[in-house]
Amino acid sequence: MIPLGGVVSTQNVKVESYPSKTYRLDVSTGQVVGTVDNIEAVKQAVFKILSTERYRHPIYSFNYGFEMDGLIGMDPLLLRSELQRRIQEALLQDDRITRIDDMQIEISGDNAVATFTVITKYGDFQATKGVMGSV
Repeated sequence: MIPLGGVVSTQNVKVESYPSKTYRLDVSTGQVVGTVDNIEAVKQAVFKILSTERYRHPIYSFNYGFEMDGLIGMDPLLLRSELQRRIQEALLQDDRITRIDDMQIEISGDNAVATFTVITKYGDFQATKGVMGSV
């Protein structure tokens, strides 16, 4: 018999943040070489998020990754705002990142490079994202 009705109490629900400790990835070899924690883990997460094409890999949720599709061949004025929006949207999915500041986008020939400050609960750091053949 299935009980009918009932009330779910939220008084004892405690929301926890998971620890940031994770494996350290050597990007030059693709090997796992130890572990990282705190701001170094967030730096690695930023690299991985911006290097993963969003919606392309079924192992990741649709909230994970950077959406490159449609940027190549875009008008430079539209590219500036769209690149900024997509970087912020991708990185702010990580709850350790509180905001993205000081976004500077340089367009030279067919390439665009965004430089920005990532503000995290562990500290701040600079990051870049390049888009080749975008203009």
